[in-house]
Amino acid sequence: MLMQTGAPGLATATESVVEAVPVPASQYLMVQLGAERFGMGLVSVREILQYRDLTTVPLVPPLIRGVINLRGAVVPVIDLAVRLGRTAGPVTEQTCIVIVELESTEHLPRGYKMGLVVDAVSQVQELPEADKVPTPEFGTHMRPDFVQAMGRIGGQFVVLLQLERVLWLPEVAIMGALR
Repeated sequence: MLMQTGAPGLATATESVVEAVPVPASQYLMVQLGAERFGMGLVSVREILQYRDLTTVPLVPPLIRGVINLRGAVVPVIDLAVRLGRTAGPVTEQTCIVIVELESTEHLPRGYKMGLVVDAVSQVQELPEADKVPTPEFGTHMRPDFVQAMGRIGGQFVVLLQLERVLWLPEVAIMGALR
């Protein structure tokens, strides 16, 4: 089941095919991991799916939850919380799989799709450059190369993820062989 987000270019429950609409680089999908909010560039987000059972793959690291069949394609699904060094949250009614499509990297071809398990999706947020500040040298509790910047939203800060770095890992390259 696809979930309604209201964001341009994302599939909804009533649309089976969505025409690609350019998305400004200043728009971020806000996701929840436990009590923390993170932003991921909307440019990379393709769909938001309600969590469903995954096909497990033997002998893969714990961060890889399994794979799903997405319109005939095998899509690996990783637990974003585990990748960021946190504990995996319980699956609830709000748990989603965010399908992202990456630009080409050293290990993955252009257009490679992956699913990211998140505890919840809240909104699409416009963040002008004036509301982005460099990542501090301390306090993020995660690898600094995973952080694009800190976004200022109503007096609070949100970690804006650098998805190409978060998803750059040998385990994901191995999953690419399942395509």
